[in-house]
Amino acid sequence: MERVSLDPVLPHNPTIFILGTKPGNLELRKQEYYANNGNSFWKIIYELTEEVFSKNYAERIDLLKRNHIAVWDIIESGERVKPGAQNVKNEIPNPVNEIVEMYPSVKQIIFNGQKAHDLYLKHFSKIEGIIYEVVLSTSPANTRFSFREKLNNWKETII
Repeated sequence: MERVSLDPVLPHNPTIFILGTKPGNLELRKQEYYANNGNSFWKIIYELTEEVFSKNYAERIDLLKRNHIAVWDIIESGERVKPGAQNVKNEIPNPVNEIVEMYPSVKQIIFNGQKAHDLYLKHFSKIEGIIYEVVLSTSPANTRFSFREKLNNWKETII
């Protein structure tokens, strides 16, 4: 089984936990979440937090931590058939619920795309007292929606 996950970003007392499916090859090579410049995740996070955009990864992680936002992926390992979130078979999930239960400060879990939500439901049960929301995927493969539509969807969803 190939490890296809990065370590979680876990600030002290996270209130929001954003879950993706799995990193792509570029993310794994660089060991950075959302490393593909075509992915709108970081632009959206900077817009939501009203901070000045930075390309520096350490500054990006610091931004998440200052804003009590945790980030991880559903899939820990699996057999990569070809690139793309839907192309891992025999996946083994990260212990997402165990982490959430360690942080009672988590109020909301955001799924970055429908696939992340579907994988979560395949492997886990929802935890009582947490708000679960699916947002438009920030992936560059999600061309059905403009950046503005994705941003507005995230703004409407995140508490």
